[in-house]
Amino acid sequence: MMSMKKEGYPKYAPGTHVSRKDIRNKNKTYTWWEPEVQYSWAMGPAISRFLQELKNGKIIARCCNKCDRVIVPPRMFCEYCYKPTDKWLYIKDTGTVETFSIAYLDGDARRIKDPILIGVISIDGASPQHGFMHYFGEMKPEELHIGMKVKAVWKPEKERTGAITDIKYFKPLKGGGK
Repeated sequence: MMSMKKEGYPKYAPGTHVSRKDIRNKNKTYTWWEPEVQYSWAMGPAISRFLQELKNGKIIARCCNKCDRVIVPPRMFCEYCYKPTDKWLYIKDTGTVETFSIAYLDGDARRIKDPILIGVISIDGASPQHGFMHYFGEMKPEELHIGMKVKAVWKPEKERTGAITDIKYFKPLKGGGK
């Protein structure tokens, strides 16, 4: 009997290696099967409701009464105290720029003349460190800055599909958010 270690296989993995040559020369019996499988993806109750409310032109969050936090995008449990969140809460479609990027490359890494402005927005009414990444529009790159107040620009109601892209972008909020 040949030593497994000698061939470079660990002792705990008994068996015989099947090479492509063995299969090609029909030295080993094999079968090929491609399953016909259909997938269904569940987003869960929090994100499903969040996306449905985006379709309705609203931003919804979940509240954790133990930690006194408002979480957006919503979660059904609090990752700080591990307690289920307590209730739904509609919040504003305004926020503050937390960080941003100015990209002169498109999604295919091709240079573009007009840059893509993207960043993280803390949504008004949500707890600090809760917000989401999105595009910015109706501003020049040099106008974009951390701390800037912004407002969502929604797609027309008939074009909304229940996706984060139902918000086209965030634009500067005139008057400082009042």
